Amino acid sequence: MAQEQQPAPKWELFGGYSWSDPNATLHAIPSFSGPGVTAGSPLSAPLKDQRKGFGTALTYNMNRWFGLTADFSAHFGGDRGNLFTAAHTDDANMYTIGFGPKVTFRGEHVSPFIELLGGWNRLTPDGFDKDDRFGFLAGGGVDIDFTKHWSWRAIQGDYIHSDHRFGPGTLVDHTRVRGARLQTGVVYKLGGGPPPAAPAASCSASPTEVMTGEPVKVTATPSNFPKNRTLAYSWSSTGGKISGNEATATVDTTGLAGGSYTATAKITDNKKSNAECSANFTVKEPAKNPPTISCSANPSTVKSGEASTITCDCKSPDGRQVSLSNWTASSGKISGTGNTATLDTAGAAAGPINVSATCSDDRGLTAQGSASVTVENPPPAPTASKVCEFEFNNKAKPARVDNAAKGCLDGAADSLLNSPNSKAVLVGEQGEKEKPKAPKLAAQRAVNAKAYLTSGENQKAVDPSRIEPRTGSATEQKVEVWVIPEGATFDQPGTSAVDESKVKGQSRTAAPAKKARKKAAPAT
Repeated sequence: MAQEQQPAPKWELFGGYSWSDPNATLHAIPSFSGPGVTAGSPLSAPLKDQRKGFGTALTYNMNRWFGLTADFSAHFGGDRGNLFTAAHTDDANMYTIGFGPKVTFRGEHVSPFIELLGGWNRLTPDGFDKDDRFGFLAGGGVDIDFTKHWSWRAIQGDYIHSDHRFGPGTLVDHTRVRGARLQTGVVYKLGGGPPPAAPAASCSASPTEVMTGEPVKVTATPSNFPKNRTLAYSWSSTGGKISGNEATATVDTTGLAGGSYTATAKITDNKKSNAECSANFTVKEPAKNPPTISCSANPSTVKSGEASTITCDCKSPDGRQVSLSNWTASSGKISGTGNTATLDTAGAAAGPINVSATCSDDRGLTAQGSASVTVENPPPAPTASKVCEFEFNNKAKPARVDNAAKGCLDGAADSLLNSPNSKAVLVGEQGEKEKPKAPKLAAQRAVNAKAYLTSGENQKAVDPSRIEPRTGSATEQKVEVWVIPEGATFDQPGTSAVDESKVKGQSRTAAPAKKARKKAAPAT
């Protein structure tokens, strides 16, 4: 992962503190004498650790992980006691120059490395000449990166190997350095390419605009992920139901309100690299057409107290579920369920009554519908009416219904026949001078008129029970013909019913009644 995440600079220059312990025993023949030392006699003494020193290294990186290093370090034993004290130890200076390969494992912030170097090693114990030999170093360390150009070498540890001789080979053994070197310091880096682009992704939606209920396909396209990584996808959306765990997922927009929504993909690999991307899409709701309603009344015109049935047809142009409610009426009483209601007009004044209802759909959209029912004015109470009258001017036949009377009576017969429940009243009258001579002449005239209506002479025979003869109080020689419709009464003052058991009807051709001869007064 380090090799893939962090690019290598072309050059790295290290400088810092260096500590070394030769971990060696000096074998030598001194050319001087001193305490415990005899010139020309072989001696052995351990070499002390070298606490004073510095190190530097220059590395040329051939690629992200492999480089060639030139290394130099100097270590100084210092003066920590007399030469060959009773402890028989000695200080020594040591210098190393090495060349060799370096392998670095570059991470985002930490870059461990290993190296193997070979080259020159100089050891100079106190009191002896320097000895230059071939040696090598092997070890590694850890750099902590702060910026593109600067790092801190937290620690570097190397094994040091070299053999030195301080005297004739037949008289002394090798001084074998099998020690360690520890370093810390700063690293300056320069050259090289930019850091690799971070993992990224781009998302797209298709289509970007849909109607509610239509699906949206969203696709994530990753980039800059290392090759041969297994990528995992997780999807989320601010609206709708999203399904899928691959590079492509589907958003179900069923039930979504109109608006803009975002689908987001999170992409991770098996090394925990990750990237996110989002795609926007718009959901449009179908046109919200309000419902429609039409109402009708049957019948549309009634008499007060009669009922009318109101029917309303409630529909949604968008195919939504609808319901009918809030039946109201401007007058009367309305009651109904579903699409039908009944208007009771009892007590309602004459005139139009407006009946209305509300049609609602499941989105809360409404429409008002209405129908009108007209309450008629009650018809006037039926009354008797005089349809005609005719006179009796034949002195020879004063009660005869002549041809002049036929027109009046035939019209009355038609009216009665056209109204089966109506009746007729015939009011006979007679002149003032006629009364002493013929007291029943008015009654006879009425009865004769009835006889004409019921005889069938005019082929319009009327049921006798529907005709009532009466006499009036006027002093005219005539008969008044009154028609009484159903429900009406004849209440003309001054009239009285004729006793038809005493007054019989006469045909139009009957002879006049003979006058009674006055009896002579008895002799006195």
